[in-house]
Amino acid sequence: MRRCFMAYEAALSAGDTAQMDSWFAADSRTIRFGIGEEHWGADAIRRWRHSASPVPPGRLLSETRVDLWADDLAVVTTLFTYPSSSAVGRQSQTWLRTPPGWRIVHAHVSERV
Repeated sequence: MRRCFMAYEAALSAGDTAQMDSWFAADSRTIRFGIGEEHWGADAIRRWRHSASPVPPGRLLSETRVDLWADDLAVVTTLFTYPSSSAVGRQSQTWLRTPPGWRIVHAHVSERV
């Protein structure tokens, strides 16, 4: 599970939208809440991802936890920062083991205020 999360993070840092798309469950129930936006369904996430700016360079993770709640259910939480900002971001993802493998079914990104 941790390898899947790190592969998603590598795709995010590289701006590899095809890889990012592949890590989200291709399902209308998949949800992503961003800092300033909401995406309901895999198609909405995909459309947004392909029009969004890439994350800034130098993304650093800390306090990353991968908690397996059941054989097929995991929650990943992490904090993130960028060298160009003093903001601390928070990210949580719910991962479900599906026939193609582990996929994100819910994601939430926010910043500390």
